[in-house]
Amino acid sequence: MTDPARAVVEDPWPAPRARGPVEATVTLPGSKSLTNRALVLAAVADGPSVVRRALRSRDTTLMAAALTALGASVDTSGEDWRVTPGDLAGDAAVDCGLAGTVMRFVPPVAGLSSGTIAFDGDPHMRQRPVGEVLGALRALGIDVTGEALPFTVRGTGSVPGGTVVVDASASSQFISALLLAGARYDRGVDVRHDGKPVPSLPHIDMTVAMLREHGVEVDDADANRWAVAPGPVRAVDHLIEPDLSNAAPFLALAAVSGGTLTVRDWPRHTTQAGDALRGILAAMGCAVDLGDAGLTVTGPDRLQGVDLDLHDVGELAPAVAALCALADGPSHLRGIAHIRGHETDRLAALATELGRLGADVTEHPDGLELRPAALHGGVFRTYADHRMAHAGVVVGAAVDGVLVEDVATTAKTFPDFAGAWAALLG
Repeated sequence: MTDPARAVVEDPWPAPRARGPVEATVTLPGSKSLTNRALVLAAVADGPSVVRRALRSRDTTLMAAALTALGASVDTSGEDWRVTPGDLAGDAAVDCGLAGTVMRFVPPVAGLSSGTIAFDGDPHMRQRPVGEVLGALRALGIDVTGEALPFTVRGTGSVPGGTVVVDASASSQFISALLLAGARYDRGVDVRHDGKPVPSLPHIDMTVAMLREHGVEVDDADANRWAVAPGPVRAVDHLIEPDLSNAAPFLALAAVSGGTLTVRDWPRHTTQAGDALRGILAAMGCAVDLGDAGLTVTGPDRLQGVDLDLHDVGELAPAVAALCALADGPSHLRGIAHIRGHETDRLAALATELGRLGADVTEHPDGLELRPAALHGGVFRTYADHRMAHAGVVVGAAVDGVLVEDVATTAKTFPDFAGAWAALLG
């Protein structure tokens, strides 16, 4: 993690303060998780397809560029992105940026190429875990050099596939990465997890559901085992849902201001982890209603503390932790040791930055404990992590003088987040 004690902070953004109840309706960009899975499946499919309402953000444009480098054609000129599979031939370089999905989902596809594919990314990215995926690819018959970024995949045009055992306790993306390309392997892929419980299981459910939409046979009947049968990946058009995890700071704004906010087009049924916000906000005292207009949240007079296991929805932890720091009762967020391996060590970062603003917070190996305290203004550092920026602006909506460092890091999944947020607060 970047040194939290460094003195120089360039152009911190004054987080707007909510001076009264915020009343608004917002339309969110598309889901990054759905967009990048749809792009990978489209690139290995048996014909052209369209990803409708694709999220246009740094993570997704990096994915489009990576798949283009491997030989697919990804036309991102419009709202709907057109993908045509191509000959996975020739050498290429892939920039992962800060996108875990690019670093983990693209190497299994690169194994199908007949070239040497070099992977690298931002300096922060070199600390994120990927070794389990690379080791699994070797076991499946792919030539891989390296254990972390930068690394190289040398393809021979086909992958034997078969059974592989991984420890996915650090990230569910390890499983999804192997499943997405697995149908194109000669024997498919049979992935067994051996280790502590897999975090963020809804993301694996999302992967399995999308594979089945493409006509891929997936057996997930047994716990900790996912088997993809070999065969074609049918070309299918996808309509991308709004990114429900990106709804967290907006719905939190209703919670901290006592206002009412509606997120349009909230799906009735979804595999997105962000759907858990409905139950979390209700537990904190909000009124939550899912109707034809979308999801509407009205904040309470006083936010209640909560005791939550966020193991399956760890990406929501930063925004939820910010709410807990503003609650009238104690809170305990558990089951999220794995978010130490996200864009930054989010537990350490949240404890440091919330504590810097006066929060009474204790960092535990797998979570955070927060008690009521009077918060004050100051610089909230983000460590190049978009979810940390979300936490900072939520606190800033309730506390005067909060300055969020590098708010532009939110472009990872939400272009012009700062503009959208400022517009809501006038």
